[in-house]
Parts: sequence; C-alpha cells; structure tokens
Amino acid sequence: MRLLVVEDERKLNLGIKRGLEHEGYSVDSVFDGEQGEIFGEDPSYDLILLDVLLPKRNGIVVCRNLRLNKVTTPILVLTAKDTLEDKIFGLDSGADDYLVKPFKFEELLARIRALLRRLPTSLPSRLVLEGLELDTITQTVSIDRKQIDITLKEFRLLEYLLRNVNRVVTREQILDHVWDLSFTSFANVVDVHIKNIRKKIGAKYASFLKTVRGIGYILKDHE
Repeated sequence: MRLLVVEDERKLNLGIKRGLEHEGYSVDSVFDGEQGEIFGEDPSYDLILLDVLLPKRNGIVVCRNLRLNKVTTPILVLTAKDTLEDKIFGLDSGADDYLVKPFKFEELLARIRALLRRLPTSLPSRLVLEGLELDTITQTVSIDRKQIDITLKEFRLLEYLLRNVNRVVTREQILDHVWDLSFTSFANVVDVHIKNIRKKIGAKYASFLKTVRGIGYILKDHE
C-alpha cells in the first residue's frame, strides 16, 4: 500500500512517515497544501493523510478540490480542531475520516486499516502460486506450507510480483510501489532484492521469476 502524508509540522510528518514505513507501507510526504493537492491527484496512492492548517492552501480546500477533480482516494484528516462543527465541515468537504491531534500512533494505524478495508477494489490478502503462499495480514511467506524468513522489503517486492503474475514490471514501477519518492540508495537495489528472493523461495519458484533484459522482471505462473 502506498500512502501520502500532507503535514507541515516537519517532526510530526517525518515521525508518521517512519512509523508507517516500519509497518510496511510505502510513504511519500509533503509539507504544504499546494504540493498536497498536486501529489494527491496521483491515483497510485491508496490513502492520503491530510492536515487542515497547512501553508499555501488549507487542507479542507485541498480535500474539496481533490473531490471536485474526481479523486476517490480515501482521505484521513488530521487536525487539532476537535469541535463537532469542525468534524462535520471536514467530512462534508469529502474526507472519509477525522483524527484529532494529539493522537496515539496505534489509533492512527487502526484508522488507516479501517479505511483501506473499505476500498471497493480491496485486494485479496492471500496470494498463491502453486506451493508459494504470501499472506498480507500476517506478513508471512511459506513454501509448501513451511514458513521462510524474509525481510519486509523482500515481502513487499514479492507481493507486488504476485499481484502482477504474467505481467512484466519495470524496475521503475517496482521502486515506485515498494520504495518511495525520497529513496536515493544504490541504483541496483531492485536487482539485489530479486537475487535474495530467488535464494529464499528455492530453485523451483526462482525459475518462475524471469529477468526481462533492459526492462525489469516477470513472475510466471508456470516454468
């Protein structure tokens, strides 16, 4: 899942970003309303966390404009305003939920999970390719019912490949969905993670994961 955080308090913004990334989400963050609206129009985001009191453009205005532009991405409004009138105003502007600051990170996670479950195109939580199984709820991978050790990034990469079985995915698409816009590490990071995944899933399933030279990778449902 890819999330967007629009919050001008830098410490809070980056704290939310780090916390969500630790939970396995891919997260981008911006710090004003204008950027929030521009980024928010990207349909690849699964959820937007939107502060109200933002520089350059108020969060409620951003929310309203996104809805007017037919953006259907769920929006969770974050604000210090806690009156009933403020909540009604935010929800009437197109927000899907409203969380008052200060809040516990555990509550934020619960609200996010609840909103993601409402998505009309909810994706299956269990992905299977013969004896290879991936469970997004427990965040586990097993081969012939035997669980294997896998890092969070390897898990997200394998999930993306399984959701796109028999489709070629480029390295850029993988970086976009598994990492985030601020990622600046070494250029062959995708290839390194693919190599590690091949080792962990065993020779049989590694043979299903093909390199498309100069483009990216494809996971086929048969050798």
